[in-house]
Amino acid sequence: MTAPNKTWPDGRVRCHWANPKNEKYIHYHDTEWGVPTYDDAKLFEMLVLETFQAGLSWECILNRRDAFRRAFDNFDIARVCNYDTAKLAQLQSDTGIIRNARKIAAVVNNARVFTSIAHEYGTFSKYLWHWTRGRIIHQVGKTRSALSDKIAADLRHRGMQFIGTTTVYAYLQSAGVINSHEYKCFLFRK
Repeated sequence: MTAPNKTWPDGRVRCHWANPKNEKYIHYHDTEWGVPTYDDAKLFEMLVLETFQAGLSWECILNRRDAFRRAFDNFDIARVCNYDTAKLAQLQSDTGIIRNARKIAAVVNNARVFTSIAHEYGTFSKYLWHWTRGRIIHQVGKTRSALSDKIAADLRHRGMQFIGTTTVYAYLQSAGVINSHEYKCFLFRK
């Protein structure tokens, strides 16, 4: 980890959590995290990854992202919705991903809820962004908020699993609904 205000070799200052020794992490920080996302396929991918991240480091998940893509059919939500017990067993034996049976089952369940919400709102993106009326929220240094509390409660009410307020907050950050780039980070925006 680098100090919060340290200038990196490329002359930029980044958030303190970005690991300067991990190219995937730097790329994620610089090009994805906090960028407003409206594409349902991308939102589903981030939901899957955040589900697996619960209790683990984001870097651990990010390092296995390609394996998750392969294992979950490139996050094709229609295919994931139709996974059967044989596919679940296959995923549980895949050494490239986190082989937690409950999280794997939750991904299939959550894909179905995600699809249901997308049908109700037109897209899942519309559902997600309706909570802020399309506005980006700027918050630094938090791991949960009243917004993540509300969305987590609503998603759990709809049947999603492994979706507490901390996971939802991280998801909102990854989707760009909440921009949490630190004040001295080159990506910080007021």
